[in-house]
Amino acid sequence: MNVILESVITCPHCSTERAEIMPVDACMYFYECTNCKTLLKPASGDCCVFCTYGTEKCPPIQMNKSCCA
Repeated sequence: MNVILESVITCPHCSTERAEIMPVDACMYFYECTNCKTLLKPASGDCCVFCTYGTEKCPPIQMNKSCCA
């Protein structure tokens, strides 16, 4: 299985999109929008900002593993 490391995060407040490389060894629980400076955090039930706002889920979830265990 190929793990995709790039995900485009879309801010739900201003719709700014930005491609980011996801870390494979850490969770990214907070993300500051580069445009409006809103601090994003995961939605309830999601483990990280990529799983909530990204075009790709985080690497552990893509590999059917527990995120940030």
